[in-house]
Amino acid sequence: AVIGLDGDVKNSTYAEKFFEVFPQRSFQSYIAEQNMVGMGIGLSAKGYLPFIATFAAFLTRAHDQIRMAGYSFSNIKFVGSHVGVSIGEDGPSQMGLEDLAMFRPIPGCVVLYPCDAYSTEGCVESMAKHRGLSYLRTTRPATPLVYSKEEEFPIGGSKVLRKSENDLATVIAAGITVHEALKAYEELKAENIGVRIIDAYSVEPLDKENIRREVEETKGRVVVVEDHFQNGGLGDAVAQALCGRAKITHLCIKDLPRSGKPAELMDKYAINAKHIKDAIKEMIKES
Repeated sequence: AVIGLDGDVKNSTYAEKFFEVFPQRSFQSYIAEQNMVGMGIGLSAKGYLPFIATFAAFLTRAHDQIRMAGYSFSNIKFVGSHVGVSIGEDGPSQMGLEDLAMFRPIPGCVVLYPCDAYSTEGCVESMAKHRGLSYLRTTRPATPLVYSKEEEFPIGGSKVLRKSENDLATVIAAGITVHEALKAYEELKAENIGVRIIDAYSVEPLDKENIRREVEETKGRVVVVEDHFQNGGLGDAVAQALCGRAKITHLCIKDLPRSGKPAELMDKYAINAKHIKDAIKEMIKES
């Protein structure tokens, strides 16, 4: 049976929907995140399927318990919401910007980062079926639908969203930046510049073979864009996969962020469509 554990933010994460329908399978941990993960380890050991949901930033408080869950081969599903500067006015204390770097190094831990409602649903299904530690990174702002309800999101996969024979570069994104990449694609298309867009929703394990193949077809020019700090996230995963086979421009959060409107912050920290477009043009010009 699925068990829901909340860290006193269920009205923000919408875990309250689960609590309303399944009160007997819902547990409130308040702001004791270490204890919440400890409860998850115990529930997993008893054969339950615990889903632990809170803001991604707050999961950092329980890093020791999370790593011990990995060492205990616990079957726990973590969901971290309110990630990156795109959460906006809540400010830096609420921004999950280190979470990918926390979960990716744990051997065997699956890390999924969907970009819309249907991909989120598909990723939840895939991680629920997977035996072992899993982390789902979720976006706060409302996003348009990219996929259909029938689309599947297997662990270790990726989606090529835009492609032509004349593409000059590949943009690899996940979550909120997928939508910025698609905007950049349309703007570049109007200028007769073709780019390939990949949704790397499975950050760990990454779809290495597909990404290598697509990048080779675009002359090894790659722009990776993510709403995460520079180290430990999608950029590092792609760099490890390509092993020096490509020229990579990494757009990410490189400074300690401040509070502001989501669109303003994504522009200030250079992860929006404008900066993706500029990075591609610069890359093409240099080569």
